[in-house]
Amino acid sequence: MSALSANCKTLLLYTLYILYFCSFISVVSVISVGAQANYHETISVLRTAYQNEMTAFHAYIAYAEKAESEGYPHIAQLFMAISNSESIHARNFKRILTELKVDVKDMPPPKLIVLTTKENLKRLTEKEIKEIDQTYPSLIKQIKPEKHEAAIHYISWSWKSEEQHRDLLKKIHSGTGMLFKAMAKIIEVTPMRCFVCQVCGSTLLKLPTEVCPVCGVPASNYKKIGK
Repeated sequence: MSALSANCKTLLLYTLYILYFCSFISVVSVISVGAQANYHETISVLRTAYQNEMTAFHAYIAYAEKAESEGYPHIAQLFMAISNSESIHARNFKRILTELKVDVKDMPPPKLIVLTTKENLKRLTEKEIKEIDQTYPSLIKQIKPEKHEAAIHYISWSWKSEEQHRDLLKKIHSGTGMLFKAMAKIIEVTPMRCFVCQVCGSTLLKLPTEVCPVCGVPASNYKKIGK
């Protein structure tokens, strides 16, 4: 084979490769655009939910640091457990957005107003109640028609986890009036262990014996938070 023929063959193979690569990119782009068109509401909801979960993640860390500084290490531990749960919700939402070829940029830590632990508990309990009673039912209703099963599962899991957060916070919130210091003292002398499912964010004070009550995975997927 002459050098000219070899060069022509190489050029032909290279051209075919370029054409194949361009065709592949075009197909991927069409699939991506189609997926985003089919799940417009789902993407919108997941974007907002992701941002809200990341804000909550940072907020609970800040509240944990405040509780620690005020001498409430057990309350701080509970805040850190819930913070871990919120980060798992955010991770799950981001995963679906990424699969749908949606660019998700990491947001900078939000500007937070950190009050006393007593006031933070009151605000958080009210926030969780609002999310459970209003926000999550609305989100589920909004995305159900598009039938993205993974998104529905993840948001439902987040909703159930928030119910657990509310129940945990309400145990402390009941003493956020005149009796807060007495209630906090009881909490701090009572042994506390927090466990968070690393799949769905379920947050419990007692490790399940077999499976997660929210997502059904083995209890071995729970992580102990704190000492």
